[in-house]
Amino acid sequence: MPWDPDKYNEFKSLRYKPFFDLAGLITDKPSITVIDLGCGTGELTDIVAQKLTMPIVKAIDSSAEMLEKAKGFKDIFFEQKTIEQQIATGEQWDLVFANASVQWVDNHEELFPKIIKTINKGGQLAIQMPCQNDNILNKILIDLVQEEPWTEALQGYLRLYPVLSIDEYAQLLFKNGGENITIYQKVYPQVAASHDELYEFIAGSALVPYFERLKGRVKEAFIVAYKERIEKEFPVLPALYAFKRIIMHATF
Repeated sequence: MPWDPDKYNEFKSLRYKPFFDLAGLITDKPSITVIDLGCGTGELTDIVAQKLTMPIVKAIDSSAEMLEKAKGFKDIFFEQKTIEQQIATGEQWDLVFANASVQWVDNHEELFPKIIKTINKGGQLAIQMPCQNDNILNKILIDLVQEEPWTEALQGYLRLYPVLSIDEYAQLLFKNGGENITIYQKVYPQVAASHDELYEFIAGSALVPYFERLKGRVKEAFIVAYKERIEKEFPVLPALYAFKRIIMHATF
């Protein structure tokens, strides 16, 4: 899936707020081994590494475009892999960190136990992800792509996010040996001065797999239709978009 790092980072200040909340839950221990599952441009991986005392850090991402931006960060080993491929290596870690990435992997009931198995005894899990299926801009998108002519243009493609409730994640962590569990949902308000601002916010993330499948005039018509739905949902400007995130941390 072709990611545009510059487009994704247009709203860096808002996207990074939940990261800092998550990073604040991590306990520092000297020389721990760290894996970042879905590192993007590597900027946030580096912040985590700087927070820790002499860590050994590996970071993976499936996007070559994102990893190209990560080349400038020292003392971090970057590798192009999917999260599933990394888990399959059997490598063990003291800290498994995933910021806004695991929502792209299906079946969290099976995924989370697999991730937890890669954590050393006494290690930590720190994950942050958007509540995509509850966020209004995503709901508008899901409704739109299930209507014609977009269903035919997308050949039936529909991306429903596998994100569970915070209760379900709490149970998953506990049943798989989690202790000192912290898990909560938080709203990060975005005040948008225009409808285009709301569109651009989601264009760099949830719209990416759809734009991979829509080309030319069909894509342009889709953008127009989506923007019209946004205008209908937010008739008064400035508008507040309640950007919801799940944040969790546990030791094992």
